[in-house]
Amino acid sequence: MRERALAAAALTALLAGGVLWLAGEPDWADAAWGIGAAVVLLPLAVDTARSLLHGDVGVDAIALIAIAGALVLGEQLTAAIVALMMSGGAALEAWASGRARRELRLLVDRAPRIANRHLNGAVEQVAVNELRVGDLVVVRAGELVPADGVVEGAVAVVDESALTGEPLPVTIAAGSPVRSGTTNAGNAFEARVTHAAEDSAYAAIVRLVAAAQGDRARFTRLADRYAAVFLPFTLVLAGVAWAAAGDPVRALAVLVVATPCPLILAAPIAFVAGLSRAAKAGVIVKGSGVLERLGSVWAVLLDKTGTVTTGTPEVERVVATGRLGAEETLRLAASLDQLSAHVVAESLVRGAAARGLGLEAPTAVEEDPGRGIAGVVGGHRVVVGSDGWLESRGYALEGTDGQALADTGGDRGMVLVGVDGRLEGAIVVDDPLRGGAESLAAELRELGVERIALVSGDHPDAARDIAALIGIDEVYADQAPAEKLSVVERVRAESRGSVVMVGDGVNDAPALALADVGIAMAGKGATVSSETADVVVVVDRADRIPLSIRIGRRSLHIARQSVVVGLGLSVGAMFVAAFGYLPPVWGAVFQEVIDVAVILNALRALHG
Repeated sequence: MRERALAAAALTALLAGGVLWLAGEPDWADAAWGIGAAVVLLPLAVDTARSLLHGDVGVDAIALIAIAGALVLGEQLTAAIVALMMSGGAALEAWASGRARRELRLLVDRAPRIANRHLNGAVEQVAVNELRVGDLVVVRAGELVPADGVVEGAVAVVDESALTGEPLPVTIAAGSPVRSGTTNAGNAFEARVTHAAEDSAYAAIVRLVAAAQGDRARFTRLADRYAAVFLPFTLVLAGVAWAAAGDPVRALAVLVVATPCPLILAAPIAFVAGLSRAAKAGVIVKGSGVLERLGSVWAVLLDKTGTVTTGTPEVERVVATGRLGAEETLRLAASLDQLSAHVVAESLVRGAAARGLGLEAPTAVEEDPGRGIAGVVGGHRVVVGSDGWLESRGYALEGTDGQALADTGGDRGMVLVGVDGRLEGAIVVDDPLRGGAESLAAELRELGVERIALVSGDHPDAARDIAALIGIDEVYADQAPAEKLSVVERVRAESRGSVVMVGDGVNDAPALALADVGIAMAGKGATVSSETADVVVVVDRADRIPLSIRIGRRSLHIARQSVVVGLGLSVGAMFVAAFGYLPPVWGAVFQEVIDVAVILNALRALHG
């Protein structure tokens, strides 16, 4: 608000002085221009003094000296133009920053606040923070889903575009989950709350956006240091020009073209625009620093289940090789997996329930995340996991039907089941590729990513099958979380740029935190990996991975372009002014053109 008021005052004074000058009143014109310059000079002096007290030497000091010097030398028109340049640049920067942050702001502003809750046979309006797990809510047509829940009764048609960027509404069947922050695009429906509002998916996204707006890029911080070097350089050049020409106006001309305050803001505007562009596509990037690292990616490491694949595998068949039948093998494995958070474990539980198998509560459970789980079910010692993990538990695999257990084919995988020290068989699961995964490796290579690897806790055959399907040659299979950390460390040691790790589960969180950039695939809601990751993809598509890298590279390129070109033009104009070929008035006009151009150029990061 203050920036716009100062700019309006400076513009009014400049125009009024122009009218008075044309009317043949040069003295009154100078007075009007002087007043306009003073209106900007006073708050600028206060701001500069405060900055100096905090040890921050900014380019505002150059503008302060230029305006004051112009007034002292009787160059009121020059002072008025520089004042307009400063105030107008600040107003333009505020507008540009707001424009760049629009998508991030919209995500926060549209957070659900009101819910229609069933209570004692009636429907009452309550604040969303009053909702509790188990409450039944009514979502009317056009309303936001207030909290994560499960659709009850009829199907729901919801618009998820605000979260995912996907324009088409999706149909959600009764009994299926619906996310907070989505919009009811069909008839009214009921949903049973499964997470309180503060624990729901949209609340997690709002927290991620807050983190994204609080970070600053290394490149931006380097631009801030520009003032510490440029200020003494400008004063020395202005002094030399004055001494050589014997004319203080020559020094003033140098100072006038050396006041590119909005220019230094071009870099942060470009990065904030990139953050907003990513948010519109369903990718929350936690800050400008992350976006800058995405702009220099050298290697991408991909988890398999839930990252390259959908993460919702289904039991296709059970291969029983021991004394137990297929159904009993699945029942025991699913009973044990009730206490596991792994997506394959969830598929076993769903598969057993679909077959009407009665599950028991396991005891003495111990889990090696990403590799396997062991416990007691109905008096039997049961282990479920990869072949390497079962071998580490003392199970001998040589005498089994290797062909039946190993030949899962295509994009399928399997888990082995052992009971009481004997291998009882394998459960074959089918986990289809996530949308956009088919071209994932090709897109990454087009972006210049030199190293792409699949890092998975799954069976080597299943991992290699998926890798071959999407065009990846480097595979690390049967990797426990600690081993994934070792892979990330090794690749980082060999890297010539940033290393990206992409995952979706709890077991991926350490590797995501260690990588230069951790990307969490959280299309179905926030997980532990979302909290530790630098980038969170809230749409169920793998093509958002290369998109986030593309946005990072474009934002970094535009930021560099804006700063380098703008500074180059400013320094060139300073030397022209020092030699007397650029009068102060025209220097001020030229500098204003440069500042406006680089800020508008920075906004290009919003598109493309």
